[in-house]
Amino acid sequence: MAQTYDTQIEKDLNIGIVEQDREGVVSMLTSLLADEYVLYTKTRNYHWNVVSPHFNDYHKFFEGQYGEIEVFIDDIAERIRQVGGKAIATLEELKNHTRLKEHPGQYPSDKEMFSNLIEDHESVIRNLRSDLEKSDKDFHDMGTSDFLTGLMEKHEKMLWMIRSTAP
Repeated sequence: MAQTYDTQIEKDLNIGIVEQDREGVVSMLTSLLADEYVLYTKTRNYHWNVVSPHFNDYHKFFEGQYGEIEVFIDDIAERIRQVGGKAIATLEELKNHTRLKEHPGQYPSDKEMFSNLIEDHESVIRNLRSDLEKSDKDFHDMGTSDFLTGLMEKHEKMLWMIRSTAP
């Protein structure tokens, strides 16, 4: 029988973080991975489906945004592996672990697209702040705390860009 993500920890990994704490880190990072994947998909959807007098600018803008998020996804999956876990990779698993909302079958206006992305980035930033604290205080993993700090700063910059570009 297949193990779930939170029990797929390399038992003999000795990096100074106890197995239970590594399991907590993997669980936390798994939710983040799912959030980033949903945000990536939503941003790519907006790239494909934006309709606006500013189509060319928004189309290119969204492309740059989802390109950055794609790098985050890979980095998070690799961090999960670094601490001895397995990264989830199916759409069903990602859907089951995300904290973000999807809007299937909806094709919002350009203004709504930007508003949705603002809301999602703000949510990711809030979750990163909380996860940062857990990583340090609860799981004693300074490496993941540092990783999350860098990711939070990147999302803050992306949020600033979205807010500055929004119609």
